[in-house]
Order: sequence, then structure tokens, then C-alpha cells
Amino acid sequence: MMTAAETTTVELITAPTDAPASSLTLTDGAAEKVRSLLDQEGRDDLRLRVAVQPGGCSGMQYQLFFDERSLDGDVELSLSGVPVVVDRMSAPYLGGATIDFTDTIEQQGFTIDNPNASGGCACGNSFCG
Repeated sequence: MMTAAETTTVELITAPTDAPASSLTLTDGAAEKVRSLLDQEGRDDLRLRVAVQPGGCSGMQYQLFFDERSLDGDVELSLSGVPVVVDRMSAPYLGGATIDFTDTIEQQGFTIDNPNASGGCACGNSFCG
């Protein structure tokens, strides 16, 4: 089960306005992993929620979790057959981003490649917008 604990820290001063969340993508590996986790949950009402929230060492962090809620202003997507929702406040930060899943001996988990990032910090999980 994915929880809100699966986070990556990000820093953005202001939300980009020219990159809508509808340009968010999921790699084949990430889509396969999400479908597998959804199957384990055994519920057909869950969707992957991708959000950007305050927190982390640089001020913002990604959150990936399963959610059955529909919030006012949600952007609803179907990415590689995976139901995905992004809240209206997070959507501008996620435009053009790609979610991948890495499973190696060195690392396992979801990663987000975000073109809105212009720099990073030493922890490897934060970036500047």
C-alpha cells in the first residue's frame, strides 16, 4: 500500500502557469507498479493522487497516495490506464513532470522528473523553481 510517507521534497517560489497538470506523464514501469498496488488494495474506487504540499527541507514536497475522494477543482487523468487525480493547487507545479518507478539494488520507489526544477539541494530530493 502506498502512503503519504512516500514523498520527495521540492522547492518552488511560485507555481508555473504555462504547464498544466494534464501534461503529467507516468512511465510504463510506474503505471505497472501503481496498477499492481491498486490490485493489492482490492478496491475499484481508488485513484493515484499526486500532490505538492508544503514541507521538506526546501519548502515543498511531492505526495503520492491512493485516494477515493473527489475535491473541488481536481484534474482527473487516465495515464497508461491508471486513474490519476491532481488537486487544483498542485496542478501548475506538476505540468510536464514524469513519474517513474525505480527498482534496483540501490533504490526502490517512485521518482518525479520535473522540468519546473532549475536546481537542487544536497539531499537530492529538493529543487528550486
